[in-house]
Amino acid sequence: MTFSTSWPDRLHQLMPELLELRRHFHAHPELSGQEHQTAALVAGELRRSGWRVREGVGRLGVVAEIGPTNGSLVGLRVDMDALPIEERTNLDYSSRQQGVMHACGHDFHICVGLGVARLLGGEDDLLTGVRLLFQPAEEIAQGALWMKKDGAIKGLEALFGLHVFPDLPVGQIGIRKGSLTAAAGELEIEILGEGGHGARPHQAVDAIWIAARVVSGLQEAIGRRLDALQPVVVSFGKIEGGRAFNVIADRVKLLGTVRCLDSNVHKLLPDWIADTVQAICASFGAKSVVRYKSIAPPVYNDPQLTRLLERCAISELGREKVIDLEQPSLGAEDFAELLQDVPGTMFRLGVAGDQGCAPLHHCEFSPAEGSLQIGIQVITSTLFRWMEECSHLTTKKL
Repeated sequence: MTFSTSWPDRLHQLMPELLELRRHFHAHPELSGQEHQTAALVAGELRRSGWRVREGVGRLGVVAEIGPTNGSLVGLRVDMDALPIEERTNLDYSSRQQGVMHACGHDFHICVGLGVARLLGGEDDLLTGVRLLFQPAEEIAQGALWMKKDGAIKGLEALFGLHVFPDLPVGQIGIRKGSLTAAAGELEIEILGEGGHGARPHQAVDAIWIAARVVSGLQEAIGRRLDALQPVVVSFGKIEGGRAFNVIADRVKLLGTVRCLDSNVHKLLPDWIADTVQAICASFGAKSVVRYKSIAPPVYNDPQLTRLLERCAISELGREKVIDLEQPSLGAEDFAELLQDVPGTMFRLGVAGDQGCAPLHHCEFSPAEGSLQIGIQVITSTLFRWMEECSHLTTKKL
């Protein structure tokens, strides 16, 4: 079987409806673990496109399949959740949910997935099975684990994904073999000192002062005790402590995040941080409790699948539109959890318009809608090519 050559024309015809859907999702965002209406609408659209649909996978996830039920199986994962951010874009279709916004482009991702579903649903006889994973709770790095636990990736031989990228203009995509994003952890440090009168600090153990030494000391230790060729970032976003202006605090809590590109280094960091913090605190008479929670491993893009996507993107967009990303990102992405069990690759979709684009997680983030069609083109072409090559290899073995 040869895939229909008319799918680019069909995509062009579908775009007005897909853009309308995207604006609906944007206006009605839902936070992680609360994607009830989003999931219901996605499931309905998938059934309308002829897919076999399962709801409630990974709590609020939606899994859809089409094509042969035995044999090879390829997947596409898209995320659905929004962020607790008050939107300030002044768009006609701005969020109607106060304090909630699609500031990471997951509304785009949903509609890329639905566009691919429409196109594949129009094919009469697919060579292999295709599975779409519409995932909840990416922003809290839980959804991928929930879906994996419910068997969402069982049987997959390859998995593709994408993420909007405001650093590239509409019409371009970014690819990278190997590490694409960092391993990430959540760090909580509790410093236990002794309270006292603000006028007599020598009679107390000042937890606030020691907390300041911990923050600066960790940064200094990273630069002098860890390999500079394996970058590690520790950032603190919240400090709590103290009861009154004239009372020395006996307890301070630091909350932060840790990012690292190397999986082996990341495994060593919890103990290294705990030892470093304990040594700093002990030198000033305080104690410490360090809690470390792993958020996600690094996204590792399978080289072979990345080359396949690259070839398809060049065919669709032209060589000059497919950008090799020199550096990985220190951001985290729970797509990495799925890649622990199945090879896959994720690419960056350029979304900056003529006036640029605000960064991800910004209250004015507004990706150019022309990028939606680009994402669907690249993914659809890649899935078709994967099916063709997989079918060819199977036939050759027979």
